[in-house]
Amino acid sequence: MSAQLIDGKAAAKASNASVAAAVAGLKAKHGLVPGLTVVLVGDDPASKVYVGSKERETKAAGMNSTAHRLPATASQAEVLALVEKLNRDPDVHGILVQLPLPRQINPDAIIAAMNPAKDVDGFHAVNTGLLWGQGGGLVPCTPQGSMLLLRQAMPKPAGAHAVVVGRSMIVGKPVAALLLGQDCTVTVAHSKSRDLPAICRGADILVAAVGRPEMVRGDWVKPGAVVIDVGINRLPDGRLVGDVAFEEARAVAGAITPVPGGVGPMTIACLLRNTLVAACRQRGVPVPSL
Repeated sequence: MSAQLIDGKAAAKASNASVAAAVAGLKAKHGLVPGLTVVLVGDDPASKVYVGSKERETKAAGMNSTAHRLPATASQAEVLALVEKLNRDPDVHGILVQLPLPRQINPDAIIAAMNPAKDVDGFHAVNTGLLWGQGGGLVPCTPQGSMLLLRQAMPKPAGAHAVVVGRSMIVGKPVAALLLGQDCTVTVAHSKSRDLPAICRGADILVAAVGRPEMVRGDWVKPGAVVIDVGINRLPDGRLVGDVAFEEARAVAGAITPVPGGVGPMTIACLLRNTLVAACRQRGVPVPSL
């Protein structure tokens, strides 16, 4: 029996519709229009496509969307000056600096300079600390989207053993924090873990976020487990695949996200959610239920 497919496109569409309705309500009741500004440095093709998608979805939700495009030769001082300007702009509720940045710019310095309340990527140290502490910060988009998809297949994950393969600050560690917040027992595995297949076989929830195409094989998956595949990798033949060998895992798992069409669409959807939350907090109005 094949696993249930967790449809990220449908989930993102529903989330975006909820955000759009909430934005319309904020405009009518408070005169508040959430605003997102994206900073793109250089001409990375994938980044340009991604920024374009963000602009379209932001506008479709009724939000203000602006983008600052700087040349690849821009200095770190120029980017920092722009971030500081956006920090002071009351009409900018969310700031996103698109990664990767050119070599001459230290991304950690840029993120540290950002107002945490406007850090809709959730990468600032303040938001990271709140994620692992009492909560209340802005949560990184891809981990947040992964959790929303998990709840479709497992509405009550408390007590489940979750294995996160990958320990990056962008996905692996934030996902682990969110799973702990849902009362899961969490194992974070990585390249130095001994007998990784055996660790994965013990997972009721398996999150793959390593950036290696089809590394997680079907015989690594516990029968009936929920598999969240965060990876997106392009093969030499042009195909997009995840970090999980999809067909193998699908034959074993209880539910699984496809690639493409799984976690990916939820990343932008959660960016819109974060922008809405940031705008409400900055204006001091209640955050609508989504």
